[in-house]
Amino acid sequence: YRVLGVGRGSSQADIKKAYKRLAREWHPDKNKDPGAEDRFIQISKAYEILSNEEKRANFDRYGDAGESQGYAQHQHRQFHHFHEGFYFDESFFHFPFNSERRDTSDDKYLLHFSHYISEIVPDSFKKPYLIKITSDWCFSCIHIEPVWKEVTQELEVLGVGIGVVHAGYERRLAHHLGAHSTPTLLGLINGKVTFFHNAVVRENLRQFVENLLPGNLVEKITDKNYVHFLSNWKKENKPHVLLFDHMPVVPLLYKLTAFAYRDYLSFGYVYVGLRGTEELSSQYNINVYTPTMMIFKEHIDRPADVVQAREMKKQLIDDFLSQNKFLMVARLTSQQLFQELCPMKKSHRQRKHCVVLLTGEGDKFAEAYESFLTFAVANTKDSLKFVHIYNDRQPEFADALLMDEEKYRGKSAVVILERRNNAGKVAYKTLEEAWQGSKEDNFILLDLLDQLRTDPGLLSSETVLADLNDELAPMFLIRWLYSTLDYISDCWDSLFHSNWREMMPLLSLLFSALFILFGTVIVQAFSDSSDSRDSPPSEKEETATKTKNDAGFSKESNSRVPKKGFVEVTELTDINYTSNLVRLRPGHMNVVLILSNSTKTMLLQKFALEVYTFTGSSSLHFSFLSLDKHREWLEYLLEFAQDAAPIPNQYDKHFLERDYTGYVLALNGHKKYFCLFKPHRSGDEGGPLGSCEDYDSLLHTEGRGKPSCSPGSRSIKTKLHKLSFWMERLLEGSLQRFYIPSWPALD
Repeated sequence: YRVLGVGRGSSQADIKKAYKRLAREWHPDKNKDPGAEDRFIQISKAYEILSNEEKRANFDRYGDAGESQGYAQHQHRQFHHFHEGFYFDESFFHFPFNSERRDTSDDKYLLHFSHYISEIVPDSFKKPYLIKITSDWCFSCIHIEPVWKEVTQELEVLGVGIGVVHAGYERRLAHHLGAHSTPTLLGLINGKVTFFHNAVVRENLRQFVENLLPGNLVEKITDKNYVHFLSNWKKENKPHVLLFDHMPVVPLLYKLTAFAYRDYLSFGYVYVGLRGTEELSSQYNINVYTPTMMIFKEHIDRPADVVQAREMKKQLIDDFLSQNKFLMVARLTSQQLFQELCPMKKSHRQRKHCVVLLTGEGDKFAEAYESFLTFAVANTKDSLKFVHIYNDRQPEFADALLMDEEKYRGKSAVVILERRNNAGKVAYKTLEEAWQGSKEDNFILLDLLDQLRTDPGLLSSETVLADLNDELAPMFLIRWLYSTLDYISDCWDSLFHSNWREMMPLLSLLFSALFILFGTVIVQAFSDSSDSRDSPPSEKEETATKTKNDAGFSKESNSRVPKKGFVEVTELTDINYTSNLVRLRPGHMNVVLILSNSTKTMLLQKFALEVYTFTGSSSLHFSFLSLDKHREWLEYLLEFAQDAAPIPNQYDKHFLERDYTGYVLALNGHKKYFCLFKPHRSGDEGGPLGSCEDYDSLLHTEGRGKPSCSPGSRSIKTKLHKLSFWMERLLEGSLQRFYIPSWPALD
């Protein structure tokens, strides 16, 4: 009630009105406030409870704790009164009924479906997650609780994400994760779910999390390979990190850190107690009794930064690495790296400038690069980044800045630029002469940078840069090979751990294919043998039989096949709304076409042609809805479709003119969800209008006279394009479903 701003005695009309007003105000597409999304979720959840009379009654009866908790408390009170009469003590059963005795340490880890999809899955590309599926009345869940609590406290400090899913309240999420029993433990990394199958003890859980991580995150470094490892900075375009420690195995904290920063840094581990690392420890003056972390950039003979601590904490490592994520003069190898190194200005006081060396590969350009690197080391600041780029690998980028001038051909050039927007617009200034790395070039560049501090207008030229090519992206064949190996590994793991519920579809498909194959072979074998035993008929008898059969087939076919394109489509009105939707039988769906009076004839004809092949299904019903009569009902439904249509702004004078003709809704009245088909657009809204000849002629044949060409008529014929493919996906069950609390009244 507080979220929607209504009283406890408010009517459904008042609640609906308040919800629509707040939904328009706080919708994330219209409100750019950082907390708009959370606020919108609260509003939707509040309306879901108050719009349903049963849920609202439970909420009013059991208080502010929510419907599910209120119900649980009500059941607890009933059980409490029951066992008081029989002298039972709930501590004997160890059931967590009482909120005072219940361990609430898992509450901060509880996951919800939307939170899991929008935040946890993307975050799993930075750190692994250990997730527990639990429920009430679960003795095994209570049994593993002490081990789970100890392990989660230990792993969370190291950087592992922890999650808890209550299967009783989050059945959708539990089903999505593939958990069919409780308790279930699983790991999530890179969006991929892996189940835990061993005994729940501390060592097994820790090893499970460690096995989730890729095996090539950290390379073992000795005196033999450290030069090669550190020299790869140029090829990988990354700084390289070395951790010196006296532990024989790589610590889990270091592996987790390497996974989080794998896109920016390469990691190596030196076991100082191993024979063959003395030269390495001596060269960098390592204290073998204290863990030491060094980061190397362009110069491998000396570290760019060092940190030492008796206990390496996650926060200390994160602060150290976040300040050294890039080389001193990083090479622009992708658009993402360009945007990170050269961000847009947020205000006049936060201007970010990039000094770009446009050069080439090989010894010919080495001297110019070395002098530019020396200049960058001496002049790097927070507001100034130095980068370089290879002209032959990013030709569009170089041509846009150098304007294909002859004086820069075959030479290096320096450009100072500032990004203005995400569309690629930049302001820049190019040094008038090619960069040779001489002292004169250094003085000229330093003078320009000093002027830029006081005169931002020095960057007088503007251009639009195309997105950079991703130079380090793996080839398609390699990506496909990795995906295939991951799939085979998943199937192998599922097969060995007897996850039959998930393997059932695959096994069913395999046995069906084998049955059809062997059945075809056996039938063919018997047919050939019978044909060989039978004597061939005479030509006269064969001709007579063929003629007779053909005639009979034609007659039978003509009597059974209905007229092409005939579909029974009824209008959805107040009279049949309840029977055709609200009380529709389970498993049945009503496919509704949205049209207007002006487009009714043409859209119905096209709709009948598209859905004709699906009329054989007894579970599908076909209707149409007049947009002129029931626009408000349609817009209410579209508010639950996340990306289908923006919520109209009540202050927008054109929102009543929004064209929804051609939309198709597949409504499941029993389960209260719908699937949405948006019409195919033949061109941009702002483009020139198309021809109206087809539309006019079609209307003319219907006896309506010569109409005027409306802006929407040019695309009416193509609005239902590919509707048949959408219907196929509907029957497959692969379309996105949008759930609603209850069906609104049509009037």
